[in-house]
Amino acid sequence: MANYVWWWSWWFTVAFNCCLSMQKPVVSNPQTNLLGEGCSKYNATNLPDHFKRLNESFGDLRNQLSKHDQRFATTQQSVYAMVMCRKYMSKADCVSCFDTAVSHITTCAGANGARVAYDGCFLRYESNNFYHEATSPANAEFCGNRTAHRPHALNLVALELLNDLSMATPRIRGFFAGMKKKEAGVTVYGVAQCAETITASDCQDCLTVAYTNIKGCLPKHAEGRALDGACFMRYSNRAFFPDNQITDIRPFLGEGGSSNKKKVIIGGVVGGVGLLMIVLAVFLLYRLSRKPQAAERGNILGATELRGPVNYRFKDLKNATKDFNESNKLGEGGFGDVYKGTLKNGHVVAVKKLAMVSSRAKADFDTEVRLISNVHHRNLIRLLGCSNKGAELVLVYEYMANGSLERYLYGDKQGMLNWKQRYDIIIGTACGLAYLHEQFHVRIIHRDIKSSNILLDDEFQPKIADFGLVRLLPGDQSHVSTKFAGTLGYTAPEYAIHGHLTEKVDVYGFGVVVLEIISGQRSNHMQETEYLLEQAWKFHEAGMHVKLVDETLDVSEYNEQEVKKIIEIALMCTQSPPNLRPSMSEIVVMLLSDRSTDRRTPSRPNFVSMDTITIANSSMTTGSSASNATNTFTDITGR
Repeated sequence: MANYVWWWSWWFTVAFNCCLSMQKPVVSNPQTNLLGEGCSKYNATNLPDHFKRLNESFGDLRNQLSKHDQRFATTQQSVYAMVMCRKYMSKADCVSCFDTAVSHITTCAGANGARVAYDGCFLRYESNNFYHEATSPANAEFCGNRTAHRPHALNLVALELLNDLSMATPRIRGFFAGMKKKEAGVTVYGVAQCAETITASDCQDCLTVAYTNIKGCLPKHAEGRALDGACFMRYSNRAFFPDNQITDIRPFLGEGGSSNKKKVIIGGVVGGVGLLMIVLAVFLLYRLSRKPQAAERGNILGATELRGPVNYRFKDLKNATKDFNESNKLGEGGFGDVYKGTLKNGHVVAVKKLAMVSSRAKADFDTEVRLISNVHHRNLIRLLGCSNKGAELVLVYEYMANGSLERYLYGDKQGMLNWKQRYDIIIGTACGLAYLHEQFHVRIIHRDIKSSNILLDDEFQPKIADFGLVRLLPGDQSHVSTKFAGTLGYTAPEYAIHGHLTEKVDVYGFGVVVLEIISGQRSNHMQETEYLLEQAWKFHEAGMHVKLVDETLDVSEYNEQEVKKIIEIALMCTQSPPNLRPSMSEIVVMLLSDRSTDRRTPSRPNFVSMDTITIANSSMTTGSSASNATNTFTDITGR
């Protein structure tokens, strides 16, 4: 009964806010054309508290829009919420669009996450922190109903405008730009916008996907939109924002701007057979830009059709890696060796030659790689493409120049990470795992979370590597209950000894990695007859958490209470039985919250020794014993 009371109380407050907005003067255009909506499949566990917090979050967002005249706002009241209005909108229009979104999103009732998108604004809430997510598997385009009268001319002008917007917007403060372009007797208006909580590089990535999608509306449709996790792009041959809101993007285009280059190209071919060449070029561009229609608009939380990876020629990858030369080798793992490669266009990539590939995996290679390439998150390594023609199966990933976290904890870069960088790595890794476990449309269990599988980008943000490849292993190693194939020191006892696999195996590995990040010690190296986890528990029980901190860290960089909280969260992750461990989404909330973890006292786990692993795996075949148990692979299960 209490749940219904809270629900109606919350709904009454939302309706009251909407009524208040209706008493104001009529606004010009709140642009509430619905693009998509979606509700999480999972409900909040404590509905009264959920509705209360959600109500507080929406109230805070509305206050920021109306009283502080903002167009972008976030809030956290145990519920993460974000609203993003187009910056050309007036305050009244923005608030009106937001109120419409709030009234619409209430149809999700007790769902722990929901979002709704209009032409004028976007509203989303989740139980987990999503502020740094850039792209989403649910990215899509929405083409208007109007047919272009001069499709080829519109295509040329719109593509140039959208390309310039996608390049300039990430360089503009506030990540928003509006353009008007008139050429060849056609006028096109366009905007691009990113959430202000992501980085410029993530904004660029998001708009690149949006630009690819929105091209699917050209040249047939007179208007189109592209929507992704943290960005929006729109074009139309009709004005949808005033001319005084146009952004001068010329200072932000640099050498990559399309305007000057296209004028030179067009000027060079006009005359003689030039017109025919233009027509042929436009036709080819149209054919190349077409792609299957996106999923029906409506549910932008669910899975959309998977977009395929790039198909590379094995010959090109061989040349890029100098015939897989040892000097280019970046590392070795259970899946095969990884090499640095430089493609013909100058892009540097990581090339992985797969080993131990099963016959079933070869048959399903395209499907599995297609799935993995659709995983987009700032804390997960991007799979760019593959080569599967011939005997060799090769994967191509984005390249991380800084290498692995292992290198900075106890390798040649040991001691170079400060506390802020270590804290960011902990948060980012947690967010990446939460996405794999709970936010992607299939659940992905990594099985081998360790410091060598966490790579660092140029800004020392973490990216988890080697996930999603379980079906590329031999058949007897891909079962959900399998013999130990993780890495000693990181592997949960229920998996190492009994082969019981759930996402809590990754939670355990994450906890151990956190202890490594704080201490700068290897988890599987003895420290005065104790492994790192045993040592951490001893310091915890003695109330001497700070003794675990890496001595190379400046004591002025960190707060002892913060260190204590993070160590206790790490210890919670290593508890036995596994149901005592929190989920990765709960861990993200605890890490970002100021609240103490004292209410959840961790219980001491079972410690796994080398002897235990060897005995438990005594029936394993030669070459797969515990001494060789460093293979990295993953498990994928449907939600």
